Amino acid sequence: MALTAIDIYKLLPKTNCKECGQSTCLAFAMQIAAGKASIDLCPTASEEAKEKLSAAAAPPLPKVTIGTGESEVVLGDETVLFRHEKTFYHPTAIAVSIRDDAPDEEFASRLAAIRRLSFERVGQRISVDLVALRCASGDAGRYARAAAAALDATGLPLVLLAPAGPLAAAVESVALSRPLLAPPPEDLVRTAKLAAERKLPLRVRARGIEELSAALADSRAAGAAALVADPSPETAREAVSFATNLRRLAILGRVRDLAYPSAFDLGGGFPDPFLAAALLVAKYGSLLVLDSADPADLLPLLTLRQNLFTDPQRPIQVEPGVYPIGGPSESSPVIITTNFSLTYFTVRGDAEAAKVPAHLLIADVDGMSVLTAWAAGKFTGESISKMLAECGIGEKVSHRTLILPGMVARLSGRIEELSGWRVLVGPQESSALPSYLRRLPPAAFLPVHG
Repeated sequence: MALTAIDIYKLLPKTNCKECGQSTCLAFAMQIAAGKASIDLCPTASEEAKEKLSAAAAPPLPKVTIGTGESEVVLGDETVLFRHEKTFYHPTAIAVSIRDDAPDEEFASRLAAIRRLSFERVGQRISVDLVALRCASGDAGRYARAAAAALDATGLPLVLLAPAGPLAAAVESVALSRPLLAPPPEDLVRTAKLAAERKLPLRVRARGIEELSAALADSRAAGAAALVADPSPETAREAVSFATNLRRLAILGRVRDLAYPSAFDLGGGFPDPFLAAALLVAKYGSLLVLDSADPADLLPLLTLRQNLFTDPQRPIQVEPGVYPIGGPSESSPVIITTNFSLTYFTVRGDAEAAKVPAHLLIADVDGMSVLTAWAAGKFTGESISKMLAECGIGEKVSHRTLILPGMVARLSGRIEELSGWRVLVGPQESSALPSYLRRLPPAAFLPVHG
């Protein structure tokens, strides 16, 4: 049973020295109980306290690693239920499946398609994380060769979905890549012993939380340590229910026997797999296996994951400064916006679509959008005027005309007063920027004399 904050407080020195970063020992005890602090931060804690509190300070959801090196995938290691409480550290891992009985040409083509499931969005690379190899042939030798080929062709970590015999054969070929072993329930104990011997992660699958608890206990008894829990749902609704209950038991209940990252195989005829996948990205699915390698299916899911698995207190942002678009000259328009990454890439894309060379000024507003930055007092007449004076744009253009986002048109007068630049109010929506730029007369950017 998890220790309460009062239980932990009784073990602390009660000096309120503040060296742990908290104002009192009781506040520090509450942080430990919530899994947000370690007893190691207390310089005067006794050895007895450190020993007893090590479990309380450990992450409620342990870390499980699949793969090695740059392609390593980390599951679990989470401490909160909601991202606004802190953040989610490890995005839902997405695996795309392939069958070992596919003809050689089809097998190679499928692997190439999986490797291409990588996209650039708002300056970040988003892609699928693993290859899930299904044993459909029943041939251990063929399965082992397929595993080696999949690893060689993609460089991605493997999820080995197979009975114990083919799994053992595949492990001989790819063990150094640290695959996730995913046997059927009837082969669990045998495979758990293999996982323990080779120090590999193991997916434990059983129907429902009660049966899953028993299966996890059997796996631990066989020596397996790095476990991933699959409650084997039959519908999307059931999948979300299982995933939520498992996470709540781990984070709130501190039920260590069930506190493992979750995995869901959404292939093999699972109803509405992409509905379930989208829900599980938002609701605690650590690993999802899908059968589709269609970019139209995967890109929306990867985009959703990218949006959710960011630090809510640290928006994705780009470096402020002056960005050229289309080889601008000294008479090209000057456009300003904020350094929120999505704003930058949207405005830049629409400006490029206009086919009008321009200078794009990116203001430093701590990664906020235009309206948010204005409301927070970070995108103001004063800050914009200061940027115009300091960023060097005056040396790049012969005119003094600035295009301001239409949403903050009210700033135009203050900017003109402080900077001496003429301000043109642009469209409210970036999508209208191409037609707006193409309609601008050359006289709007005449050189400044004197």
